[in-house]
Amino acid sequence: MNLEEYFKRIGFHGSCDKPDLATLKSIHTKHVMSIPFENLSIHCGEKNIMDLEIIFNKIVRNNRGGWCLENNFLFGWVLREMGYDASMLASRVFNSISNNFGPHESHLIHKVVIDGEAYITDVSFGVSFQVLEPLELISGKDQRQAPGVFRLIDKEGVWVLEKTCRKPEILNPDFATSSLVDRKGTKTIYCFTLEPREAKDFFQINHTLQTDPSSLFTNKSVCSLQTPTGFRALIGWTCSEVTFKPEEGVDVLDMRDITDDEIEQILWEKFGVKLQNKLQPVNNKHIYTL
Repeated sequence: MNLEEYFKRIGFHGSCDKPDLATLKSIHTKHVMSIPFENLSIHCGEKNIMDLEIIFNKIVRNNRGGWCLENNFLFGWVLREMGYDASMLASRVFNSISNNFGPHESHLIHKVVIDGEAYITDVSFGVSFQVLEPLELISGKDQRQAPGVFRLIDKEGVWVLEKTCRKPEILNPDFATSSLVDRKGTKTIYCFTLEPREAKDFFQINHTLQTDPSSLFTNKSVCSLQTPTGFRALIGWTCSEVTFKPEEGVDVLDMRDITDDEIEQILWEKFGVKLQNKLQPVNNKHIYTL
């Protein structure tokens, strides 16, 4: 494993001599626009293994994506190799059905301290809830990015991430009532504490998320990639191209269902992903929105 291969994978050509905020913002943005958030291995008869060398080979050398336990695990290694003061954190994702945070710390993120100021990095949540740049760890501050306005709120030591969303404008009338379309003005995303974690703290949840029949990731095949104008997503057979239009206060959603014969081409052309084993798309009923 080496940084040069990773930098080539994300198209980073800047200097990495100084672990400053400008460099952190650059590699964070380039990562989410180069490496998809995806769980396709689970639906190809493969397993997601929390081993850095395996993840590096998969994402960097084989041009795949990964879910948070791969992407953010890899990103943390990159940060530390570059000399950043980075610590691993665990978060609980909000469940809109129960109106509460999930019971398990299933999402991996990082806290990075630069010149005494703390930031949260997360390169693997995907779709419209993906931050493009690190967030300042300041309670209540509106942090405007292309996907919307993000906000971290300190609730007695438990930090909550939320996002103010724009209205969806759906081009295809067949998807006017789709459950994939989020219509809430403000969305709670996840919560976390600042207690440092280690990779071993995620080993059990890594297994559970890809084997539990009630898990989102066993019920839906997901591939999402940020673009300069929005993001792309393939959820089961539903292919979406989303364009952010903040000046108009809307996100434009161009959605269509594709056939099994189109899957391989779409993955390559839209996400740069070429699978070794055949994908069995899945889109069972489970709460998940773009």
